[in-house]
Amino acid sequence: MFDSTELNRRNHHTQKLLSILFGLVTCLLVVPVITIMSVLIYKGGPNISFEFLFSAPTNGMTAGGIFPALLGTIWLVVVALIFSVPLGVATAIYLSEYAKDTWLTRIINLAIINLAGVPSIVHALFGLGAFVIFAGFGTSILAASLTLGIMTLPVVIVATKESLQAVPVEFREACWGMGATRWQTIRKVVLPNALSGILTGVILEVSRTAGETAPIMFTGAAFFLPFLPQGILDQTMAMSLHLFVVSTQVPGVPEELPYSVALVLVTIVLVMNASSIMLRSYVRSQKKW
Repeated sequence: MFDSTELNRRNHHTQKLLSILFGLVTCLLVVPVITIMSVLIYKGGPNISFEFLFSAPTNGMTAGGIFPALLGTIWLVVVALIFSVPLGVATAIYLSEYAKDTWLTRIINLAIINLAGVPSIVHALFGLGAFVIFAGFGTSILAASLTLGIMTLPVVIVATKESLQAVPVEFREACWGMGATRWQTIRKVVLPNALSGILTGVILEVSRTAGETAPIMFTGAAFFLPFLPQGILDQTMAMSLHLFVVSTQVPGVPEELPYSVALVLVTIVLVMNASSIMLRSYVRSQKKW
């Protein structure tokens, strides 16, 4: 038996304090989320029904459901993903696998980092000028989705680039030694092993895209529409803007209505995130290293 020294006892005491501290920090992060969800469920849950989810607003938006806004949010998220994910992954592949470390590459990387910090209202004004006016898309799902896609593009690029660089270089060298081209190595080896990191970027993009309000107010979302969008060149309602409208702009709204809209919006984000996380976990479990 070895007697514990003063140094060992001190280290054990320090680790115990750190464990308690990190536990308290975790609680500080989790408790607000649980509190918010509890309030939303308590105040908005009883109002949610099949009719609420699949009917349009009525009586000056003080009654009825949220189906046009729900469908519009799905439109915006899907079209933004279709635009930004392929472009972001392709950019990350070029920067990670093809581009040399030159002053131009450093400027591009700096621009991507700075783009991630641009306020959403600036992206909204850019989308208004570039897509609504210059490109002639008008206020539409396409213009709003392109704006959201550009706003979230740095998230996909950075997550994909970090994931590609995490793949061991020995994998690439083994493929090159067997006569594979650079693109064959990327397609068959690097990308499959980096897929979990790419999905992380997609998860973050979905969360931000579904909850943004300022960019879509200028480019494609409407206060109220009596019809559903028939294509990407139509305007649409959106959950985030609808929540803002019923909370602040419409008089006589029942108290529980904004809470119900917020609960559905948060649930959509959580379901999308959970689905992506489960897919990412499955892909990660298939790794051999």
